[in-house]
Amino acid sequence: MDKEIRYSAMNLLARREHSQQELHRKLVNKGFESQDITPVLLILSNEGLLSNERFTEAFIHSRLQRGSGPTKIAMELQQRGISDELVNTHLDEQDTQWTQRAIEVRIKRFGPSQPHDFKERARQMRFLQYRGFTMDQIQRAVSEEID
Repeated sequence: MDKEIRYSAMNLLARREHSQQELHRKLVNKGFESQDITPVLLILSNEGLLSNERFTEAFIHSRLQRGSGPTKIAMELQQRGISDELVNTHLDEQDTQWTQRAIEVRIKRFGPSQPHDFKERARQMRFLQYRGFTMDQIQRAVSEEID
């Protein structure tokens, strides 16, 4: 049974990184018992084949490419069982790159010109808020002049 669980876990890990909680849930959905899964995941972790830290780094990178902000990324990581400590280590919401990223996302969606009226400004701000940027980052993104 342990070999079957390990085989299924390795197949999932071969496709992409998974958090321990995510992998556990997927294996339960495949019909394995929770008490049988836990020791196998512990072994995979000890062997370095399963790593919440590596998953966190890969997840943040993929969400950055999609244009997600730090608030949304942090929430998604927590939903996948990543600890607040690990999230905070890899995702510094106060980092200036986030403001620059919010500007890039706004320009990609709405073009380089600033919003011309309150209604357009509110629309762009809602878009960036949905993407998971903080209000400070959003304010800067919709008000800074682009060279």
